[in-house]
Amino acid sequence: MAVLDIVKAGHPVLKQIAEPVEHVNKKLRALIDNMSDTMYETQGVGLAAPQIGESLRIIVVDDQVGSGLIALINPEITHAEGSQIGPEGCLSVPGYFGDVERFEKVTVKGITPHNKKVIIKAEGFLARIFQHEIDHLEGHLFIEKATNLRLISDHPEEKEIV
Repeated sequence: MAVLDIVKAGHPVLKQIAEPVEHVNKKLRALIDNMSDTMYETQGVGLAAPQIGESLRIIVVDDQVGSGLIALINPEITHAEGSQIGPEGCLSVPGYFGDVERFEKVTVKGITPHNKKVIIKAEGFLARIFQHEIDHLEGHLFIEKATNLRLISDHPEEKEIV
């Protein structure tokens, strides 16, 4: 398929609430395939449609520890519990990392690219990824929630930013 350009922080689409998808069709499935290719090529674990400039409620995730690729249309968290704090980064905010408090467990409902309704129970890292990507659909970046925000680079003279 194709590797798409990822929009960076400051692009207006990243601050918008993404539009619900009304119909799943061949064109939409091709977009999801391209999003997956883009996520894997950039070594990400999740990607939301707004990150490729599309204001649509679509995410792809892969925790790379067993879940495999999960593509969801119109995902929604229906239940959440517990708390975890962990490091996060974002393909739309390259080089920056921060600690973000998230729910430990979430239940997510959505539609697959083959128009099947699904409910997924996730915990730990996978739950974190779902929350991060669904935040993108609401127009939020992780840097709005992060503490200990820092720039990671090969240059030791670069310090934490707050």
